[in-house]
Amino acid sequence: MRQLVTRAKRVVVKVGSSSLTTAAGGLDPGRLAGLVAAIAAAERPEGGARREVVLVSSGAIAAGLAPLGLSKRPRDLATQQAAASVGQGRLMHAYTEEFGRHGRTVGQVLLTVDDVTRRAHYRNAYRTLRKLLDMNAVPIINENDTVATEEIRFGDNDRLAALVAALVQADLLVLLSDVDALYTGHPSHPDSRRVDEVADFAQLRTFDVTGAGSAGVGTGGMVTKVEAARIASDAGIPVVLTAAPMAAAALSGESVGTLFHAAGVRATARLHWLAHATTARGRLHLDPGAVSAVVERRASLLPAGITAVDGAFTAGDPVDLVDSGGRAVARGLVNYDALELPGLLGRSTGELAATLGPAYEREVIHRDDLVLLPG
Repeated sequence: MRQLVTRAKRVVVKVGSSSLTTAAGGLDPGRLAGLVAAIAAAERPEGGARREVVLVSSGAIAAGLAPLGLSKRPRDLATQQAAASVGQGRLMHAYTEEFGRHGRTVGQVLLTVDDVTRRAHYRNAYRTLRKLLDMNAVPIINENDTVATEEIRFGDNDRLAALVAALVQADLLVLLSDVDALYTGHPSHPDSRRVDEVADFAQLRTFDVTGAGSAGVGTGGMVTKVEAARIASDAGIPVVLTAAPMAAAALSGESVGTLFHAAGVRATARLHWLAHATTARGRLHLDPGAVSAVVERRASLLPAGITAVDGAFTAGDPVDLVDSGGRAVARGLVNYDALELPGLLGRSTGELAATLGPAYEREVIHRDDLVLLPG
C-alpha cells in the first residue's frame, strides 16, 4: 500500500474526456457511475478520517458533439465553445444525478487563467473552493471553454488539475486516463516497460511518451500528463497516474499506475500559477542592477532598472523579465500598459511622482506579483 496516498486528506482527481465518453462522443453512463462510486468511497475510507475530494473533469465539449450533430471534436475555437455550452450542462446534470445516489452534493466551478493569476480573482477562486469543501460539497472544475480565448486558455485539463492541486493545497493529485500507467515507450510496443515510480524527472529523458495517450475527443496525451505531474511535483504534491477503471484502487493506496514523488516544497499557490499557467504578453529588459535586485534580493521592479520594452500588453498582464542576454529570469504582473512604460524608463519613482503625479510613484511590478523562473 502507498501510505502517502492513504494519508492524503485532500485529493484532486482529474478525468479526461476519453474516460467518460463513448466512441460517438456522448457521455457513457457506466463509466461516469464507476468514477463517482470510486470518489464517494475515497471520501469515506474504511477506518480512516473523511477526505476532501476535488474533481477536475473534462468532457463538456465531447458531451456537446452528438447533440449538435458533430462527428468529431471541432478544430475552430468558436465551434468548440458552442459544443462546450451545450455539453457542460449535460455533464453537470449527469454528475449531479450520480453523486446524488451517494448522498453527495456537487458544485460547478469554471475557470480561466485570469481567474487565478490576478490577485483578487485568485482569492475569490480559493474562497469559493474552500467554502464548497467546508460545506461538504464536491467541487467539479472545468476550464470555462465557452468564454476562454486562445490567450487565456490552460490548453488541457491535466495542467489545470495540477494547478488546482496547488491552489487548494492538496496532498495528492490523481490523473485518470485511458492508459494504465507511464511506460518507457508506447504501451503496445513489446519492449516498453511500465514505470512504477518516478523519483527524479531526469530519469524520463530516455523515455518516449509522445505516442501514448488520449485521441479523438480529448486534447491531452501522455506528454501533457507527465508535464502536469512535474508541475504538481514541483509544488510538493505527489501524483498517481493510472487508468480511469482503476480509480478506486489508486485512491485506496494500491500500487497501481505510476507514482510521481513530490520533488519540491509547497510554494505560494498563486505564484505557482503565475509561473506555470500564464503566457507572457511582453518582455521587460533589465540592467544588471535590476536583475540582481529581483533575483537575489527578491525586490520589486522599478522603472529605473528597465532598459527596453517588448510586446503589446496592458496593466495586469503577465510579462517576462529578461537579463542583458535575453534570458527570462522572472515573470510578473505589470502595473503599466506597454505604451506608458517607454517614457518612464531609467527614472526614479520620486522623479516620476514630481513630474507626472503621485499615481506614478509605484512599482512596475510589485514583489508579491513576481515569480522567479528556473535558469
